[in-house]
Amino acid sequence: MKKYNFNAGPSILPEFTIENTANAIRNFNDSNLSLMEISHRSKDFQAVMDEAEALFKEILEIPAGYSVLFLGGGASLQFCMVPYNLLEKKAAYLNTGTWANKALKEAKIFGEAVEVASSKDANFSYIPKNYEIPTDADYFHITTNNTIFGTEIRKDIDSPVPLVADMSSDIFSRPIDVSKYGLIYGGAQKNLAPAGVAFVIVKDELLGKVSRQIPTMLDYRTHIANGSMFNTPPCVPIFAALQTLKWLKQLGGLQKMEQKNIEKADLLYNEIDRNRLFKGTAATEDRSIMNVCFVMNDEYKDLEADFLQYAVSQGMVGIKGHRSVGGFRASIYNAMPMESVQALVDCMKKFESNL
Repeated sequence: MKKYNFNAGPSILPEFTIENTANAIRNFNDSNLSLMEISHRSKDFQAVMDEAEALFKEILEIPAGYSVLFLGGGASLQFCMVPYNLLEKKAAYLNTGTWANKALKEAKIFGEAVEVASSKDANFSYIPKNYEIPTDADYFHITTNNTIFGTEIRKDIDSPVPLVADMSSDIFSRPIDVSKYGLIYGGAQKNLAPAGVAFVIVKDELLGKVSRQIPTMLDYRTHIANGSMFNTPPCVPIFAALQTLKWLKQLGGLQKMEQKNIEKADLLYNEIDRNRLFKGTAATEDRSIMNVCFVMNDEYKDLEADFLQYAVSQGMVGIKGHRSVGGFRASIYNAMPMESVQALVDCMKKFESNL
């Protein structure tokens, strides 16, 4: 039976990425050695690192004065590294869900960290509006896509202070104006690569301004000076990331990718809104095009387990919603083909017609 992978992360990757990475694991660059066992200091792998960085900058149109890093520890380590490197007096955070709240919690270890606004009052089902960013903050932190609650900030915010963004789950899903950000980071396991590497895009002039001493491994300047090679990098995920970047470029870049993502999301949201059994959980204007969250309408709540069982029987993988929201979640990242979204829509229609 064909499987349709809606997992939230680790998640679906392009076949191009999987095939090329699998081949390199067996025989990297015709060396008769596996990608898993080569030296990260070898010329062949240095070429991988250099090309990945160059494509990152090319596809995102990153301006001069920014560095791109590939680091271990995932986005969760960045919750710590960001304030360690940037927080001197005060940081400001927009609280839009679980991951934003965890980032805020880590920042409080290093100094004053204020919550500018929160959507906790409605179980993070919307993005706060009409808040004021404190102009005396060292930076303002946002989480652009909230995987658990299905909301997304799909525009580049104008901030009076350096803007820091966790883009773990929507990086490369749309064009962004990197010049509006001081730092962008994320885990790779949604739209880029298998788990094991995090990316950081940082404006160089922001670094070296805090008075605290920063441990060597947690100082961004260490990794910039060493080309992400201060310690052994996660070679396989970085190689896989390079393949995804090549795939994105061949596809036509981020405008083309965004168009495809909007079409997929519209198809699924239209069915949720049409189908008498279901309703979306996120405010319509803030709906994510990466993570589509929905539940059974109140009068059909007792059919939730039945629909999940039916969907699984039809090959749907990973659509059970996060425990804090319940219901269902379809993660339709860049690599998700339209046919998979159509299969889920057909599954929802068939379940409705069988009642």
